[in-house]
Amino acid sequence: MSSPAPRPSTSPLASRRLVSGVSPSHSPSQARNPVSLRLYKVLGAGFEDEATKEALRTVSELYGASNAAGSKTTNVNGNAKPIAGSSEDSDELDSDEDERSDTDEDEKLSLGPYLSRQVVAPTGAAARARKNLRRDIDLKLASSSRKFLKALGEVDQKLDALQEHITSMRTQCDEAHEQLQTTNEACKSLLDQAGNLRQERDMIATQQTILNLFLSRFTLSSEEVTALTSRDVPPGKLFFTSMDKATKVREDCRVLMGVDGPTKAGLDIIAATFANLEQAYEKIFRYLVSEFQTIGRGNRDRERSVDPDANLEASPILKEAVRRLRSRPELLSEALGALSQTRQSTLLATFLDALTRGGPSGLPRPIELHAHDPLRYIGDMLAWVHQAIAAEREFMESLFGLGREGESSRRMIGSVRRFEKGKMGETEEWIGEVVDRNVGKLCGPLRVRVQQTVRSQERPILAFKIANLLHFYALTMRRTIGEDAALSQALGELSEMSYKVFFDAIEAQGRALLRDLDDSALSPPATVEEHMQTLREILSVYESSRLDDPSDTQPEEDGKAETSGGQSHFGVERILEIMINPALEVCLTAAEDKKRSRPTWDKSVFVLNCLTYLQGVLEPYPFASAEKERLDALVEERVNDLVNEHYLDILRDAGLDSAVAVLETKAPGDPLSRIEATQPNELSLALQKFSNWLSGLEVVHSPRLSRLTVQRLHSRIHQAALTRVANAYRKLCEEVRKPENKYEAASTLLGGQRPFGQIHLLNQIFGLGDEGE
Repeated sequence: MSSPAPRPSTSPLASRRLVSGVSPSHSPSQARNPVSLRLYKVLGAGFEDEATKEALRTVSELYGASNAAGSKTTNVNGNAKPIAGSSEDSDELDSDEDERSDTDEDEKLSLGPYLSRQVVAPTGAAARARKNLRRDIDLKLASSSRKFLKALGEVDQKLDALQEHITSMRTQCDEAHEQLQTTNEACKSLLDQAGNLRQERDMIATQQTILNLFLSRFTLSSEEVTALTSRDVPPGKLFFTSMDKATKVREDCRVLMGVDGPTKAGLDIIAATFANLEQAYEKIFRYLVSEFQTIGRGNRDRERSVDPDANLEASPILKEAVRRLRSRPELLSEALGALSQTRQSTLLATFLDALTRGGPSGLPRPIELHAHDPLRYIGDMLAWVHQAIAAEREFMESLFGLGREGESSRRMIGSVRRFEKGKMGETEEWIGEVVDRNVGKLCGPLRVRVQQTVRSQERPILAFKIANLLHFYALTMRRTIGEDAALSQALGELSEMSYKVFFDAIEAQGRALLRDLDDSALSPPATVEEHMQTLREILSVYESSRLDDPSDTQPEEDGKAETSGGQSHFGVERILEIMINPALEVCLTAAEDKKRSRPTWDKSVFVLNCLTYLQGVLEPYPFASAEKERLDALVEERVNDLVNEHYLDILRDAGLDSAVAVLETKAPGDPLSRIEATQPNELSLALQKFSNWLSGLEVVHSPRLSRLTVQRLHSRIHQAALTRVANAYRKLCEEVRKPENKYEAASTLLGGQRPFGQIHLLNQIFGLGDEGE
């Protein structure tokens, strides 16, 4: 093959001139050539739109693959690589070499941005692409079509094979269908028989379901029967559930028999459930007896506790068992009897331990260590007993479930319980009876120790405090466990006995007041003051602990307390009577005796001092109002007597006694001036003595009345006596001025001495104001 003719070199400057449309060898007229214009248009076109880029990329990929197959390419660095190609392509390259040499530079300029890194050589695929682009595309399409035809041919073969399989399957299905129809016709009788059997089975299943429901409703399972009757199974949730079911079975069976009449099955069911329930009640009874015999013992045997409520707690099963057994009162009564025996022995032993041994490790200390303090000793014993009763009652209320019943909910918390026969609920009667039996054995040791302590008391105040304490606990026990309880009666007897000891002590003290009355003072005797000091302490104790508050006292209890021989906490009137009367008797007797032995001794002042002292003792206590009224009346009587005595003393000291006596005793027709004591000379001397008396200190202060212990009585008695003196002087002046009394110079007689016959002046001197007038 001949080598191609050499192409003239195209410099970069010539290429730029072609691009700019100015050729160095052509004239301007050639620029208007259509080919030139077309060329200029192509070279000036832009390749920035996406469609052009995509087309160029596709062509580059197409001929890039051809170059990779064997064409000679030149990379960007100018290294030539052999490109494999057909001979036809080589011939075309030789024939078109000249043409490619003219446009190679232009292609580099226009296609450079869209070529890959391997640029087609001027004599390679680019020239072939410009010449054979359509043919290459058609060949590419034909090659792709041949591939599709080959693939579709294989698919067609597979479809033919599938068609053959489908035809074979259809044939086999037809044969199976024919065999199934034949089998159905042959098994038709068997199917009819199976349907009948199925109906019979459903009917039997329904009957069986009904029978199972009937048995589950009207019979007990073996587990439930075992739970009710077996001694090896203790009462529990299954046991009580089985009892409820047995009870419901009996009720339902009775209802059923009431509708359809008695039947053998119904009678058998009732008999079976009755036997099971009776065995269940016997089992509950045995369980309660066993539990009651151990309640309260475990902790005491282990630690010797002195706490009365130690290990005393009712479990839910025990509460439920008691509730169930309440429908069998005779069994419950016997079981509670076992509980009472256990609690009696336990409480008695615990009480004796608390008295003599104390608690574990010596704490709390034994109660009898305080026997030297009677009040604390008895108080500790009664407090222990009260705690034991509270614990027993709380345990019994918990055991009987009293909180969930209506009879308990009707009583307000803290209110007094009523123990009237016929008005208490059944549960309250059970609880009261059991608690009474449980604490009954405590009465013996408690009674012996309290009696010994009370009878050894000689001081009235201590005896009263003990009696008051016993009465308080007796009243508390009556409100807690009832009046008929053994402990309430025992405490009531002890309270009465202690009050008797107290009253005997104060009576003996009153009888001892008549001794040692030789004191010459006008104040109350020392024995009376000691006696009244004891009364003051008794009244103080009574006021601090009295129970006769209207909101806390029941009329029936008050009435009983008042009628029980007066020896009760509410007998304060008798206490006052026993304590006041001997003191009054001593004061009056001493006054009379000393008046006879000592004429100058002031009896009235002494008695009045004693009475006011007794008043002062009773003054702070409102509940002693009756006795205070009696003393007030005596004081008023004595005050009036002393006013009269003081008035006579003043008249005698002032010299007016004779004249005033004449005024009160003279006959109506006798002239006053003719009587010896009221003659003008005698009357003038009396008025002079009265004037001198008015100048003394006795007008404002009486030495006799100053010995009164209550100063307000001094002022009251002195003023009352002065008032009477002023009235007597006024009456004397009036009588002197009357003509029928025949005084010649009445004005001169009266005006010669103070107060000069002027009553208002005398009132001013006495400090009476207008009272005298």
